[in-house]
Amino acid sequence: MRSTAAARRYARALFALAQEGGAIEPVLAELARIDAQLKETPELRAALFRPLHPVAERRAVLRSVAQRESLSREVQNFLLLLIDQRRIVDFDAIVAEYQRLADEAAGRIAAEVVAASPLRDDQRERLRRALSARVGSDVELAVEIDPALIGGAIAKVGGLVFDGSLRTQLAQLRDNLTRG
Repeated sequence: MRSTAAARRYARALFALAQEGGAIEPVLAELARIDAQLKETPELRAALFRPLHPVAERRAVLRSVAQRESLSREVQNFLLLLIDQRRIVDFDAIVAEYQRLADEAAGRIAAEVVAASPLRDDQRERLRRALSARVGSDVELAVEIDPALIGGAIAKVGGLVFDGSLRTQLAQLRDNLTRG
C-alpha cells in the first residue's frame, strides 16, 4: 500500500494527539483492532469505504463498531473525521504511518524476514537479537515462509538486506565456478 501525503498528515495529527495524552500504544492497539475487523469483515469494509453509502449511514456503522470495540473517544472522533473528509479510503496507509511513528518513538524498527521453513521460538528470538544488535534498535519481526529459498532466511531491516538463504549461496557458488 502506498502512503499518500494526506495519509501521512492524518497519521501525524493522530499521533500528536495520542502523544499529548500519553496514549500512543493504546491508540495503536485500537487502530489494529479496527484494521483487523475491516480485514475479517468485507461487508463492514464496503459499508465504510464505498461512497455509494450516505455519510450518515457510514457514521452510524462506525459508531456501532466503535461501541462494540470499546474505542476511545479520540479514535472514534478521528475515524468519524475520516468519513466526513472522505479520507477513510486512506485508512490502511494512515495505520501503517501511525505504526511507523509509534515504532520510531519507541525505538523499534520493523524487520521483514522470509524464511525457508517456520522458525522455532528460540530461532526467532536469536534472529531478533542478532538483527537488533546489528541495527542498534529493538527489532520487531514479521516472518513469512517461502520454501523456494531452500534453506536459511532473508531479512530486510530499514534499508538493509541480510541474505542468508541457501538459494543465494548456491547462486553465488555457481557464479564463482563459471567464472573460473
